[in-house]
Amino acid sequence: MPETPQGTLVCKSTEISPKQALRVLIDGYPVAVVKDSMGEIHAIGDTCSHADVSLSEGDVEGCTIECWGHGSQFDLRSGQPLQLPAYDPVPVFAIQIEGEDVYVDTSNVVNGARVL
Repeated sequence: MPETPQGTLVCKSTEISPKQALRVLIDGYPVAVVKDSMGEIHAIGDTCSHADVSLSEGDVEGCTIECWGHGSQFDLRSGQPLQLPAYDPVPVFAIQIEGEDVYVDTSNVVNGARVL
């Protein structure tokens, strides 16, 4: 018997191009669903830890996303900031892909970052 996907259905994998991010709200919480340069999908908190800026509006390069506000870059796998001025990580959420359906589980923060 197939396992039931965990989390909220947020989009189809085909709706996001490589090096693109999609902002979604899950129970009112902003999440950036990002397809990196290699085509892998990630889900992170959409708000930069340095300022109240949407990360999904930033540039995706390799496995990073850059905040357009002040240039902080975050690793999509770990949520860790790679460039100042941000020094706190953003949450990274568990995702599950079933066919083309992308599910994000905001109750499962895989990097232990604080969810605001």
